[in-house]
Amino acid sequence: MDMAKPLILRTVLIAACLALAAAQGSPGTATFYGGPDGSGTMGGACGYGNLYDAGYGVLNAALSQTLFNDGASCGQCYTITCDTSRPGGQYCKPGTSITVSATNLCPANYALPGGGWCGPGRPHFDMSQPAWENIGVYQAGIIPVVYQQVKCSRGGGVRFSIAGCNYFLLVNIQNLGGSGSVGAAWVKGDSTGWIQMSRNWGANWQALAGLVGQGLSFAVSSTGGQYIQFLNVAPAWWQFGETYTTYQNFYY
Repeated sequence: MDMAKPLILRTVLIAACLALAAAQGSPGTATFYGGPDGSGTMGGACGYGNLYDAGYGVLNAALSQTLFNDGASCGQCYTITCDTSRPGGQYCKPGTSITVSATNLCPANYALPGGGWCGPGRPHFDMSQPAWENIGVYQAGIIPVVYQQVKCSRGGGVRFSIAGCNYFLLVNIQNLGGSGSVGAAWVKGDSTGWIQMSRNWGANWQALAGLVGQGLSFAVSSTGGQYIQFLNVAPAWWQFGETYTTYQNFYY
């Protein structure tokens, strides 16, 4: 008898099971906030401000510390499905899923054991109420879910919202497609080379440079590995507090 065949078959079955589990997503939990219209979710720890203006709308979520990753996950998209196989699954709306954008941090509450649902090590989504009610019954308050990061589909191009002062540029980079989040960023004035930016907080990237009075170009690498130069985004007479829209976006 060829003993190798059962071993090979078992290995193939294990690999198939692991692949299926990955395709189905990872386990987590979900609550909701922001009111029936989701207006209470505007703003947040990614710095997007009005989420409609920034391209994200009301289908959004605040991520627990574990998922938020100090702001590196801002803008990412997740498909979330209520998990009927776990305790609390009786409050699911079976056969439904919703895709949300990460726009905020759900902070740990250390008045509760382990920091509460958003405590360290817990993958949790505090979703806008309109998004949450696609998959869960309102009275439940919290439901078990499976989630998977997915490609973001956005309308229009990447947006750059400029704040700061004369020698400090703070740019909120918004509306990314593909992976949805920024891995690295650069800025260039009319009279400079490319200047490496660093993450300040959320989706805000900073440069310690005096660029007032110069036209601005930006370059961005997505966390998916795509690099795009956005040339001549802002004219030389740009002002702090303004947002500039481009016609380019990411596919991955």
